[in-house]
Amino acid sequence: MTTAITTPAPSTTRPAADDLVLRRVLLVDAAVTGANGVAYLAGASLLDGVLGVSVGALRPIGAFLVAFAAVVAVVATRRPVPGGAVRELALANAAWVGASLVVAATDALDANGVGTAWTVLQAVTVAGFAALQVWALRRR
Repeated sequence: MTTAITTPAPSTTRPAADDLVLRRVLLVDAAVTGANGVAYLAGASLLDGVLGVSVGALRPIGAFLVAFAAVVAVVATRRPVPGGAVRELALANAAWVGASLVVAATDALDANGVGTAWTVLQAVTVAGFAALQVWALRRR
């Protein structure tokens, strides 16, 4: 009697490993965005002097960032990580980058030099998050 031993065909995708990379990228985005939002909310009266941006602008921006970070964290915890939601988050990050650069270029928030530099720096950081999200999503 002969028995056939079969081995499963090798998978061309690595969903578990790739979801882990994507999940980590999202969690770092959520942590940095959330920390920035909390700083804007809790430290608005200190940051207005440092950045030249009013408390009245910093607090709503901070609230938005905390809410956005929560959404990113929720997406990161889904199993599997929903690709459509990640695409939407990457697009939202790209929109934030564009809006930040417009704000910096037009001085829409009356920021001082430090505030303008901070706005550009965080735009570059968010662009990095968007790029990493797209890259990690394409790896899947």
